[in-house]
Amino acid sequence: MNNYLFFLIAMSVLILVSCASSQDKELPPLITVKQVDLKQYAGLWYEIAKIPNSFQDHCAYGTTAEYKLEKDGSIQVINKCYDENGEPDIADGVANIVDKKTNSKLEVSFVSFLGIRPFWGDYWIIGLDENYKWAVIGTPGRKYGWILSRTPSLPDETMQKIFEILKSQYYNPDSFEISAHKK
Repeated sequence: MNNYLFFLIAMSVLILVSCASSQDKELPPLITVKQVDLKQYAGLWYEIAKIPNSFQDHCAYGTTAEYKLEKDGSIQVINKCYDENGEPDIADGVANIVDKKTNSKLEVSFVSFLGIRPFWGDYWIIGLDENYKWAVIGTPGRKYGWILSRTPSLPDETMQKIFEILKSQYYNPDSFEISAHKK
């Protein structure tokens, strides 16, 4: 339980720092996809790659994110990974839609104090397969980024296409590390 609490607090602090630092950078605005069908987007996603971050340092393999649509319009987020000892770590959170016209800009929170969520982080969908087989997630300051897939791996040609999306959004694809799915 202590690791879980530490994970949540660390993630919240990093999100706040990223929000503050994103204003310092002189980058063009991050461009999201034109439209996201949240019903199609919901479900299980495997983390294919990420920009390394301290709130996921304990994740050795098997990182997934599951999104479930709630009746109130929010999205339940369940992030899961396994540490070096094979112990699962699960973080429950919520996502809210920031841009209801496109559904491509969301904010996520994994910390709740007495039902209040004081910390939120950007979750912008900047790349999405037309059949919802893969997605690219970014933040305006480009400090965080994830490549997600419905399967634990993607073909090289798909990864090249994703890397081109990242480059067009002023991300360095070399900043991303491939996520392991088996120990």
